[in-house]
Amino acid sequence: MPGGRLTQQERQQIALGLTDGLAYAEIARRLDRPTSTVTREVMRNGGPTAYRAELAHRATERRAQRRKQTAPRGAEAPAQPHGRDAEAVREYEETFTTVLMGSGMPAMCSRVMACLTLTDAGSLTASELAQRLQVSPASISKAITFLESQAFVRRERDEGRRERYIVDDDVWYQSMVAAARSIAQVVEIARQGVGVLGSDTPAANRLEGIARFLDFVSESTSRAAEQAREILHTKPGTTSE
Repeated sequence: MPGGRLTQQERQQIALGLTDGLAYAEIARRLDRPTSTVTREVMRNGGPTAYRAELAHRATERRAQRRKQTAPRGAEAPAQPHGRDAEAVREYEETFTTVLMGSGMPAMCSRVMACLTLTDAGSLTASELAQRLQVSPASISKAITFLESQAFVRRERDEGRRERYIVDDDVWYQSMVAAARSIAQVVEIARQGVGVLGSDTPAANRLEGIARFLDFVSESTSRAAEQAREILHTKPGTTSE
């Protein structure tokens, strides 16, 4: 499998593949590159609808230059447990971070979320996160505040009274439930607006349409999350009652 950075010609092929509606896996196959390489390249450079080969190439060169200027001397990738390939883990963490960003999560929050998710313990302290990501404690604090508000992480004190940030196994269930609650709040406010603006007016009808649509989405999301949790968290050989 070819390694190294993507060339400008390869980026042009990616752009053409996206224009033709090809999946990342198919574009990667044609380039003889890992699918994760193509996914990361597209998501960190505008996404499938805004990707531009020339702009992506220039942006990559700028990022590489910044890394050279800021990388500490003698810095090495941390040793990995279970015999993992440190470089492969680093590449995957970058890809995971990029996809989270593409879903709408802020950049630093995406980095923190990916870092926590890919640790076997599923938890790190603020100082550990700051050291791993080479950012300030203030940046970590802001990211954790956002992630906690979205139910992606929780806090607890360890034996040394240090605050640890934890990604639970059912983190996506908790986040989906929180999202459904937020949508339900929008539904409630939209329906209040119908009364304020007067029924059968264009603006009120618009709000009622919004409320009906989001109400359906909220209920469907909550129901799907509960069903998925019940099915996927049931241990083999047991039945739910």
